[in-house]
Amino acid sequence: MADIETTDATGTDTQDVFRVARAWLAQDPDAETRAELEALIVSAEGGSDEALAELHDRFDTRLAFGTAGLRGRIEAGSARMNRVLVSQAAAGLAAYLLEREQKPSVVIGYDGRKNSAVFARDTAEIMAGAGVRAVLLPRLLPTPVLAFAVRHLDVSAGVMVTASHNPPADNGYKVYLGGEHEGSQIVSPSDAEIAAHITRVAAEQNVLELPRSDTFETAGEDLLDAYVAETAKVMTAKPVDLNVVYTAMHGVGWETFSRVAEAAGLATITPVEEQQHPDAAFPTVSFPNPEEPGALDLAYAKAREVGAELIVANDPDADRLSIAIPDPSNDEGYRQLSGNEVGWLLGWRAAVIHAEQSAPGGALACSIVSSPALAAVAREYDLDFVETLTGFKWVSRVPNLLFGYEEALGYLVNPTTVRDKDGISAATDFLSMVCFLREQGVTVERALEAFAEKFGYFASDQLSLRVTDLGDIAKIMAHLRAEPLQQLGGVKVNEIDDLIDGFGSLPATDALRFVLADGSRVMARPSGTEPKIKFYLDVQRPNEKRDEASVVLAAIKAELAEIAARVTA
Repeated sequence: MADIETTDATGTDTQDVFRVARAWLAQDPDAETRAELEALIVSAEGGSDEALAELHDRFDTRLAFGTAGLRGRIEAGSARMNRVLVSQAAAGLAAYLLEREQKPSVVIGYDGRKNSAVFARDTAEIMAGAGVRAVLLPRLLPTPVLAFAVRHLDVSAGVMVTASHNPPADNGYKVYLGGEHEGSQIVSPSDAEIAAHITRVAAEQNVLELPRSDTFETAGEDLLDAYVAETAKVMTAKPVDLNVVYTAMHGVGWETFSRVAEAAGLATITPVEEQQHPDAAFPTVSFPNPEEPGALDLAYAKAREVGAELIVANDPDADRLSIAIPDPSNDEGYRQLSGNEVGWLLGWRAAVIHAEQSAPGGALACSIVSSPALAAVAREYDLDFVETLTGFKWVSRVPNLLFGYEEALGYLVNPTTVRDKDGISAATDFLSMVCFLREQGVTVERALEAFAEKFGYFASDQLSLRVTDLGDIAKIMAHLRAEPLQQLGGVKVNEIDDLIDGFGSLPATDALRFVLADGSRVMARPSGTEPKIKFYLDVQRPNEKRDEASVVLAAIKAELAEIAARVTA
């Protein structure tokens, strides 16, 4: 076996990085990344400081399991996404599963991003070669279909090759667990145990010598049929003729969503043709995320053209949902609802339906950075309310869950079917709610007003600061810990909760929570998937004082931006 232990190197010696890169090159089965790395090595050996720095950036660390498994730019190197890294991950996951079961099994899905199908097939072949029963989804499909398949097929684990809403050059690798985990994404200690196996594979084995087999199975169309049938059941209201525009954001959502909509009795769905089909280049958006400015421009144009009363958008792997409603005061003619607004309405709807069924117990849940409004709904309907760490790997594990969400456009409306955020079932649930409201002569805008009248006015905003130097994020967090804020937006800070070592029932995470004297709340945390630090701002007032809430919110946001700029100057 080739000596490749240095593929997991963390040193910074120049000769070391050349040796590591050459060893990586020798086992790379991909012609594109092999040629790219070879050119980089030649340039660095020729004296290019820029190329040498790039080699260190790619090989001094490894891409590790984080908030969403593996995720990174498609390039050669242990700190990037590529066939070597994916092969190591597949072999490590196989070893983890074989350590726990005599006959483990895995289902593998993939979206339309660059190399997704290649990474998925590599995984299937390596799993089968290791003795794990492997089932590959029949073609590129949404992440929620893979999450559904883990439970539907009763397998030990699931792998989804996707980078969700990340930039076009990225790809990723999500891992789900079956059995007692019920199809949720991995959490501690499973993530660390899988990572240890991956590290061992990287240190001891050449990926070209890993056993492979083409004896993996390919799932039939009946799997997708089952997902469509179960998801269509989310439509509990009588369907009415809604004029809806839908965008798949160049992702894989359209086929599955349109089938669910048809099965649910929703006839008039108009796709944004330019974004209807998968395209790994994402040519019409600079950033394929419905939250980003400009991402819905084509949807707005199509909605104006057809006079749509609702815009439904999924991100590229269709696990997130964004909604826009008519707004004559807006230049676009439509207003995009925040993730919190959609979460409030769907959570309220879940609580009402549960109460009508006279069912016992039940819980509503959201992440710690989402609005406290859902807690008010839970109190009103005598339900448990649970706050979790960010990520649906936590939200999905809440006992007796009826509905869960996080403000980053993620919603779980049918936890008995899918234990992950699902933009297709959430869209179906939202359309079901709109059908119900139409029968009552109520618009979505009026429903939001009714929410404020019943539960109070919740003003939410986010300050998201993208950095080029990751050290700036650490500087800001260190400053906030070393010099505790006494006031924000003119309001006294009553309490500061540091979650770095855990807090209450919450596991440890790098986050700070500021509770203000007026009940307002600010969360500060580094992003788990992007080079950003994020501040989540929430202010609550009685509905008649909503203007006051907006003033306080704006003041808090301006002050935090000033602090961050000063610390990183």
